[in-house]
Amino acid sequence: MTHPEPAPEIMRFYTETVDEADRLTTTADGRLEMVRTRELLRRYLPTPPARVLDVGGGPGAHARWLVEDGYGVYLVDPVPRHVERARATGASVEIGDARSLTPADASFDVVLLLGPLYHLTARTDRDQALAEAYRVLKPGGLLAAAGINRYASLFEHAAFGHLHKEPLQKSIGRILDSQIHDGKKAFTAAYFHTGEQLRDEVAAAGFTEPQVFGIEGPAWSMLAAAERNTDGDFRDTPLFESTLTAARLAEPYPELLAASSHLLSIGHRPA
Repeated sequence: MTHPEPAPEIMRFYTETVDEADRLTTTADGRLEMVRTRELLRRYLPTPPARVLDVGGGPGAHARWLVEDGYGVYLVDPVPRHVERARATGASVEIGDARSLTPADASFDVVLLLGPLYHLTARTDRDQALAEAYRVLKPGGLLAAAGINRYASLFEHAAFGHLHKEPLQKSIGRILDSQIHDGKKAFTAAYFHTGEQLRDEVAAAGFTEPQVFGIEGPAWSMLAAAERNTDGDFRDTPLFESTLTAARLAEPYPELLAASSHLLSIGHRPA
């Protein structure tokens, strides 16, 4: 059997360009993503010691708190550096790909796909990753799948203060039009979902009544702008707390999904 290989640009990005271990801790908007993802997951997770498969779990940012909460966590990631660092979380770890998982059918209570769907730019690959998540979930099990919002790059580069430059305008315009970043500059290859698309992909894989949440809410880019343009640390400030509150208040309003940086879909395998 031939196993799929991650795109070379993705492997280079996470091996040579960025330290994913720092992304959710060193900036205010990164911390916002972490806090909100954790609180949304805790709302739906079964009680410990349920078994959680963290697919594309990177160096273990979420595996760490899940282990501390008492869950049995098995982390899979294609990047050797990530897997080696994830060992320190107390999770079991394995190098692997979301499209071809090694666990047995119906062996986990929860599957997390908090990165793979936005690094698989082809719909067929995303469908395969969701099919594998469905396969390894027990009947009634929980799926949590993340996507990058289609408009995230627009908000991000406006916040960074350089969107008015012509090369950036052209680059972001291509992403908005195609919903794909080619991975040639700055970020790696990525697909950008709308909330409706993410929900529909999860539903098409057989998961029941998926919901979609905006993780960071509508004010995250204001927080990013304040931090990047002042060189200040806004992780423990009233501005951070206000931005977090805005994300919570925005939940009942689907029209505000388009303002978040990341989206999270929650669904279940039918019992």
